[in-house]
Amino acid sequence: MSPKAPKLAAVAKPDFWDQACKHLMKKDRVLKRLIPQFADAAIESRGDPFVTLARSIVGQQISVKAAQTVWDRFALLPAEMAPANVLRLKVDDMRAAGLSARKVEYLVDLALHFDDKRLHVDAWTEQDDEAIIAELVAIRGIGRWTAEMFLIFHLMRPNVLPLDDVGLINGISRNYFSGEAVSRSDAREVAAAWAPYCSVATWYIWRSLDPVPVAY
Repeated sequence: MSPKAPKLAAVAKPDFWDQACKHLMKKDRVLKRLIPQFADAAIESRGDPFVTLARSIVGQQISVKAAQTVWDRFALLPAEMAPANVLRLKVDDMRAAGLSARKVEYLVDLALHFDDKRLHVDAWTEQDDEAIIAELVAIRGIGRWTAEMFLIFHLMRPNVLPLDDVGLINGISRNYFSGEAVSRSDAREVAAAWAPYCSVATWYIWRSLDPVPVAY
């Protein structure tokens, strides 16, 4: 029997969640319908910034299912998923887990940033969203989308609108435009009613496409 990948306990839903749901149900007809359908679930954080960012890199440009499979294999390689341990891994072993050469480079660069303490992790709770995004996108392999997933899933920021997210755009198309293609401008217009809880609204739009919650 093959060993299972270690799992980190999820952190409780954010304090603002219930208030956000009430606000969104009052302001938006679609969310008034969607939120009660998934009332027993909420966003979850894995509580570790390195793991959250590493998972988002692994998941880039592949399906959620494929990403989980690769992550499970990768997570078995180090004794603990920590920057110093990832830096000790052999490239061939990482490639054998299903990681592309580019993703191996990205994960190593991420581990170096954490191990060398180049990131102001302790200051993130006090910084605004854009300041954190600016710091994260300086890491190879991390673009705005990945940084926004980090804000939503790790720092649990309430008002992030990830306009580069395909799921969000598809969900807005399906729920608000009868499946017609929508632009970023259309999406932004819909989301105007969601502030200051765009993260929560986005999470429920994702649920409308896939009832199984994703956690980075």
